[in-house]
Amino acid sequence: MKQYLDLVNFILKNGSPKQDRTGTGTLSIFGYQMRYDLRDGFPLLTTKKVLFSAVVRELLWFLKGSTNINDDLKAHTPIWNAWADEHGELGPVYGYQWRKWEQFIWDEKNKTYQKNHIDQMAHAIAMIKAEPQSRRIIVSAWNVADLDQMALPPCHAFFQFYVVDGRLDCQLYQRSADVALGVPFNIASYALLMSLVAKECRLSPGIFVHTLGDAHIYLNHVDGLKLQLQRKPLPLPRLQLSDKKVLEMTFEDIHLLHYQHHEFIKFPIAV
Repeated sequence: MKQYLDLVNFILKNGSPKQDRTGTGTLSIFGYQMRYDLRDGFPLLTTKKVLFSAVVRELLWFLKGSTNINDDLKAHTPIWNAWADEHGELGPVYGYQWRKWEQFIWDEKNKTYQKNHIDQMAHAIAMIKAEPQSRRIIVSAWNVADLDQMALPPCHAFFQFYVVDGRLDCQLYQRSADVALGVPFNIASYALLMSLVAKECRLSPGIFVHTLGDAHIYLNHVDGLKLQLQRKPLPLPRLQLSDKKVLEMTFEDIHLLHYQHHEFIKFPIAV
């Protein structure tokens, strides 16, 4: 995970002091790209422990189209608790946009618009199978019409799949990147998503390209990241998946093998 440590080091050396929505203060850069080849191992950070079970539970929650932290108590992860309302609702966040993007179609007979939904994930998987050469295999969470209804506008805004030489690549554009807490989680989550889709489509998981907009280090995360920079990266783990369709996957179908890591580092969440 040298790519991640290089990002941390670059921001610490070159980041500009910048105020933020939370009032915490950051060191920030704009525009940065990292590439992770999953043929070298699964890109889960080893210079601190990352809770992979939480990565899996959140991704499966997204893939169900869920918007409420109480939708599946068995699979619940507390990641979203700080933003949920008193009923556990978050509004039309990632899962809703991935699986139920709203579409209004003109009904000529009744002279009115009828609401329908587009399942972007199912459509992307179908396109990979039927039109792997397409440059339009994109899933977007950035629905301008719904932003004001979301508890938190999407940080990882949209992603694109790319098929070449029997492998599946994926590029994510992330508009806002919390480097200490969010980015390690985002890398693992999209690498897992790419691996799940590749499995169903009978492709090899290839390169995950992570493109960042505002990449920032909160000022109260600096010391913890400096500690990480002193640690030597360990060999990457491997991923083992059941042979099932993406949208049928459960927590028990996903296994991480041989994960070696340094001790956990606690970073405060800026809400």
